[in-house]
Amino acid sequence: MKSLHYSMFPFLFVALFSLSWATSSANTHEDFLRCLSSLHPEDSSSISKVIYTQTNSSYSSVLESLIHNSRFLTPTTLKPLVIVTPLNISHVQATIHCSKKHGLQIRTRSGGHDFEGLSYVSEVPFVIVDLFNFRSIDVDVENKVAWVQSGAIMGELYYKLAEKSRTLAFPGALGHSVGFGGFISGGGYGLLFRKYGLAADNIIDAQFIDVKGRVLDRKSMGEDLFWAIRGGGGGSFGIVLSWKIKLVTVPATVTAFSISRTLEQNATKLLHRWQYVAHKLPDDIYPSITIATMNSSQDGKRTVVATFSSLFLGQTNELIPLMQKRFPELGLVKEDCIEMSFVESIIFLGLLPNRTNILLDRSYRVSFLVATPSFKSKSDYVKKPFPEIAFQGIWNQLLEEEATSATLNFVAYGGKMDQIPATAIPFPHRIGNLYKISYNIRWREEDNINSQTYISWIRKLYSYMSSYVSKSPRAAYINYRDLDIGMNNIEGNTSYAQASVWGRKYFKKNFDRLVRVKTMIDPENFFKHEQSIPPFFP
Repeated sequence: MKSLHYSMFPFLFVALFSLSWATSSANTHEDFLRCLSSLHPEDSSSISKVIYTQTNSSYSSVLESLIHNSRFLTPTTLKPLVIVTPLNISHVQATIHCSKKHGLQIRTRSGGHDFEGLSYVSEVPFVIVDLFNFRSIDVDVENKVAWVQSGAIMGELYYKLAEKSRTLAFPGALGHSVGFGGFISGGGYGLLFRKYGLAADNIIDAQFIDVKGRVLDRKSMGEDLFWAIRGGGGGSFGIVLSWKIKLVTVPATVTAFSISRTLEQNATKLLHRWQYVAHKLPDDIYPSITIATMNSSQDGKRTVVATFSSLFLGQTNELIPLMQKRFPELGLVKEDCIEMSFVESIIFLGLLPNRTNILLDRSYRVSFLVATPSFKSKSDYVKKPFPEIAFQGIWNQLLEEEATSATLNFVAYGGKMDQIPATAIPFPHRIGNLYKISYNIRWREEDNINSQTYISWIRKLYSYMSSYVSKSPRAAYINYRDLDIGMNNIEGNTSYAQASVWGRKYFKKNFDRLVRVKTMIDPENFFKHEQSIPPFFP
């Protein structure tokens, strides 16, 4: 009986806490709704169409439609009191005003890919501003620029550009359903980043709403704030409604390949050699590796498989001699290569069905993600090739039972990334990085009760890798948020020293400037979450 008592305690505590949270929030919730209506007395029907409360029949579908990590869809996950899906700027301004007035936190969501759910989860009473309706894209082909609203997804931009031109592109995400606003807020790398830099390197203006409800552009916000919002992380400074982007040129025909090798096919030696080669390849090539496990076709036992994938901004007859000279060990031949347009390469390398309109489908999930919708991720940067023997420690862990749906991704740096100063925008990971690693572990939604098993596995692998990756600080990518590396106190003031634990990993020395900008634009720390930039409190 005693063991039953203790096993039930966490669930009882959560239930009591949730009840208390809901009860204390009820009055605030009603006051917030009255506040919104009072600010739009002449347009009350319009504002009511964009408000979803927990009693609304569409509330759950609106909330869950853009949650890409089912780890945050459990019964005990605290839900927003209200979801606002604004149709115009005044709706956003009213939500900021009323949230401030009635002590509610705001979480802003564009695509819902936030790895730790920070755009739609909070431990204090909160409102979601979901920018789903802010998704227009206006392309100026002649001047090679476009205005893209934050709620658009990458696939919508690629589709729109393909309609206009076969040779216009943007250095955006490979994932077609990634929200544009969240992607830019963390810097954003993709297939073209070795040629043209990050997505945030190619932003030339923005429309921003600050804590006072002011609508600002680059000129009126000033260069410090404009610098901060291009890679300083989402949810810290205000709400960016739209971005003016610089478009880039790609060949009408590009080439992609994807070659898989198992341990039995010399994958370890190829991976070791790739570390010395990939970052030195011409910037027209995007070299990456995905590492996973599979059952061997020979004996049915699990083995490790490394898939070497690349996009080349050119044709096959140019790529083959280049790769034979630079990386002959891979054995690339003409039959491995497929020529296509740039937009088709997004579909091919993104493992999407071979039809262009799939880019417009926000709800589509790559097949292996459907079965395993909960995940935990981490990231690292590598500055020195690590020895071949180090791979054996990775293989040992990947072949453990709980790692069946684990993957590692290596993405080569170099090219344009070596030429842009680390201080150009908040994203600091430039020259000196050979490649970036992302670690991912997935599991089925129904197995969320055992989620700690999988999270412990990835933490163990991350610990093992500490000897081989960047140090002082051990760097991480802000768009792959990881609450393991430190959290803010969102109910009180987080000190500079506390926040710098994770801030240095994401932003290195740029963290200091971000804190100064935050102190200037939002000194009372209204826009905040577990890893938001804090104002300066000694």
